Amino acid sequence: MLPPETEYEFDKDLTVRLGELTTPVRDGFAKWRLSQLLGLAMLSLAIGWLLAFVPNRFLQPDVMHISIVLGSLGVWRFGWWFTHAARAEVYQRMVWPEMRQRAQDLWLSGWRPGRLHIQMTTYYEEPAITKRVIGSILGQIRREGIPTTLYIGTGSSYDEMIIRSFVETHSTDIPDDLAELVFIRQNQPGKRMAIGLIVRAINRAGVDPNDLVIFMDGDALYGSDVLEKVLPMFGADPELQALTTDEEVICYGPQWIQSWLSMRFAQRRLAMQSHALAGKVLTLTGRMSVFRAQHMLSEKFIRTIEADHLDHWLWGRFRFLSGDDKSTWYHMLTRDAKMTYVPDATVYTIEVIKENGLGRMVQNFRRWSGNMLRNGSRAIALGPVKVNPFIWWCLVDQRIAMWTMLVSPTIAILASLIDPLYLWSCLIWVMASRILLCLFLYRYSRTVDLSWPFILYLNQIINASVKVFMIFHLSKQKWSNRGNQSSAADEGLMAKTQNAAAKFQLITTAVAFVTALAIYIGLLQMPILF
Repeated sequence: MLPPETEYEFDKDLTVRLGELTTPVRDGFAKWRLSQLLGLAMLSLAIGWLLAFVPNRFLQPDVMHISIVLGSLGVWRFGWWFTHAARAEVYQRMVWPEMRQRAQDLWLSGWRPGRLHIQMTTYYEEPAITKRVIGSILGQIRREGIPTTLYIGTGSSYDEMIIRSFVETHSTDIPDDLAELVFIRQNQPGKRMAIGLIVRAINRAGVDPNDLVIFMDGDALYGSDVLEKVLPMFGADPELQALTTDEEVICYGPQWIQSWLSMRFAQRRLAMQSHALAGKVLTLTGRMSVFRAQHMLSEKFIRTIEADHLDHWLWGRFRFLSGDDKSTWYHMLTRDAKMTYVPDATVYTIEVIKENGLGRMVQNFRRWSGNMLRNGSRAIALGPVKVNPFIWWCLVDQRIAMWTMLVSPTIAILASLIDPLYLWSCLIWVMASRILLCLFLYRYSRTVDLSWPFILYLNQIINASVKVFMIFHLSKQKWSNRGNQSSAADEGLMAKTQNAAAKFQLITTAVAFVTALAIYIGLLQMPILF
């Protein structure tokens, strides 16, 4: 817990940084500073000079077959990237404006949901963050006049005392029949159980199926008009069952982590708009998602959150620790439910990174990649008709991309043993291609950061490596944000046997992967078996 004086300074700094983020987003060259334009020009000229005057090793006869593979992979991956970019533009320019107009007209006509239920979990959050989050909710309830019940799942009295004190002080002008505060003290560990208890409480309250339910985290801060922008989407489209919003990050930690997270959210905006064009999304993000209340009445929906699990040939049956947002998303897929993404409603997530930045990056990738792999396989099994052909292929591509992303650097390193300058040519190409990709990402960023081309490649390599590790260790889960939760301990003969088998699979697969590439490029000879 922060001491009072530190909390006050934290809150002041948060006010400043939030103010910077809430300024209108500038488009095109307006978001560029002169120094950034000059920096990009110098970097592009340097790359252009290297491409023009450094001897091109790609077309050397002894490595031509390697270049063909790298070029084919590049065309495929960049073609897929540009497909997403084109779809995102179609959604933003042609589909979304009409959706927004219908929702806005409905809101201005006086439409409001019968009742709004907000499900939020918090676990020993920084007091300044908790107060900001609750304040943003109360402010919008007061302004919009929406009858709301705020259910807060807690693990102890610590967060309850902070929230109750803040609400009693800052909600005196809100009528009791407009806003109700309900604490749900969980009696079993884990965020999933906390959410399950809240959903059961919502169910017991006798909700109307057309009420709306917000799922959010305790560190998710509403933008100024989130409720006004997301709620009428359901009134304007009776078929819509769930949606998620835009996100932005305020990071207290190493500057490069702030840059990495900002880049990740720019990628998210591009991808989400591409996915939304299909009437589905790839995740109903736990930071902020909205559902029709009819799904809260489903025992299967509740149990999917509380006790979602996977049956694995090696690890047996194990329950999911994190990834409740992937579980709710999978449930909606099984119902063939329409989902969408609201690009102009922003929720600000506040990341406080006290540990090593690179370690936190890998931890996040382990959690995200594990959630994706555990849920992706069963979503793929639903088939393209049920899921939607484009979204289904996105899921398949996620599993292919983790290997293809590692093919290029592995081949480049191996090829350098044949021609030492080949690796240098590959590095030039990597930088040129990542600069080009980042030009698309800057389209979806609030500011321009010239470190992104370097961070993007680091992000891709580490993410792919973590995914390969996780696909053999699906039961291994750790979540430092919720009391440092982790999966079962690695003790006992069975657990040690399973871990040894997983490591054996990982090592033999990695060796086979590298060996096959080495044989292909001619570094090793194909063994004669007969």
